[in-house]
Amino acid sequence: MVDTLSTVPELKSVPREHLEWLAHKGDIMEWKDGDRAFAPGEPIEHLRIILKGQVKVFFEQGGGLRFFDAIDELEITGLLPYSRMKGAAAHGIVSGDTTALSLHRRYFPEMIREHHELTEALVHTMTDRVRYGMKQQQINDKMMSLGKLSAGLAHELNNPSAAVVRGARELKKHLKNIPERFKAVIHIKATDQEVDDVNNLLFKKISAPAVKLTMSEKMMREDDLSAWLDKNRVAESYAMAETLTDFDFKIDDLNYLQSIVRPEDLEAIVTWFWQMLTTERLVSEIEDASGRINTLVCSIKTYTHMDRGGDKERADLVDGIRNTLTMLSHKLKSNNVKVKEDFQADLPKAFIYISMMNQVWTNIIDNAIDAMEGRSGNILEIQARQDREFIIVRLIDNGPGIPGEIQDKIFDSFFTTKPVGKGTGLGLEMVRQIVHQQHQGKVDVTSEPGRTEFKVCIPIN
Repeated sequence: MVDTLSTVPELKSVPREHLEWLAHKGDIMEWKDGDRAFAPGEPIEHLRIILKGQVKVFFEQGGGLRFFDAIDELEITGLLPYSRMKGAAAHGIVSGDTTALSLHRRYFPEMIREHHELTEALVHTMTDRVRYGMKQQQINDKMMSLGKLSAGLAHELNNPSAAVVRGARELKKHLKNIPERFKAVIHIKATDQEVDDVNNLLFKKISAPAVKLTMSEKMMREDDLSAWLDKNRVAESYAMAETLTDFDFKIDDLNYLQSIVRPEDLEAIVTWFWQMLTTERLVSEIEDASGRINTLVCSIKTYTHMDRGGDKERADLVDGIRNTLTMLSHKLKSNNVKVKEDFQADLPKAFIYISMMNQVWTNIIDNAIDAMEGRSGNILEIQARQDREFIIVRLIDNGPGIPGEIQDKIFDSFFTTKPVGKGTGLGLEMVRQIVHQQHQGKVDVTSEPGRTEFKVCIPIN
């Protein structure tokens, strides 16, 4: 056993008599393939050294288990001297028949008192474990944030992209019918004045602001126009009436049109109106949807700062906040959160790491949305003001608040009130590091039921 322990990388420099003590005081643990070595919430009271086999570590996430790491042969796990670990936070599932040396915590005082080299080696192991665990959790936290942003972006992009495809398909179908109907148009006999009057009516309607009708008003208008078209023997009256209503045509407009053209030309001209208005509507829909896609893509580019270097530069904090709101717009909508903006008009630009500050806004806003989940009347208010040589940003939500007993812990590493798999406890710790260390600023929180305020103070220079 001592020979085996001496091959453990962390224990190679430990005197043999210390390893003999460890082998004498420890017990042998044996598991079969598939056994559960530990589970979330179970107390951790043993130092364990895997002698043979492997234990895979899984965290609960999204109703399932997510692989985190594997504890391999000759690796140290479990409780270590001076560790504040109380219980397991993950599932340990054995892979293959596995054997471990297990030392109960009741022997730790004796080890600390009489076996300094062994204790020192294990404390170094704990330090490395914390460093590695934090790095892995930071990666996981970023991936979780990326996953949530990606899901929201996919939803936001899906609607306008589907509208572009649908509009292009309808426009293509619509244009196929124009050559056949154009025959009637070229047979129209009209004076220059009549042509001008018809064109003026059409383009007056196209250029007018969109009319806002209630559903009942719209249906009544469509019924009236459809009845007028039927009375005057205009084909496809119902489809035409819907389009004419969208462009605020009234019975008076059709009566005027009827008064300035020959009766035999009325149907051809109304049909031509319908074709032009339909084309205008479809092109406008495609333009609007394309604009939404472009806005979102520009927001992504600015949010990630992917076209710039990694140095500090002058930037508008408000732009970063608004881009973050765009990135989180789907989550804001799905949780019925109303955003109120109150930004100083002449706010100066600050000297910042842009992408880092976007992470600050993302973490605070995302936490606020999570806090208001499942509630009604949700409001997120964001203020930005200059205060001498600083810019003060306040992010205020009307959620349930943060209990007083944990308010001084929320910026600690790995502290989280979210369920296992939903939060890592690194988001606000990252906020504190970015604001305090990278920008020499300050972040504070005050909270009571119905009002939680994060105050971020950033130096302008």
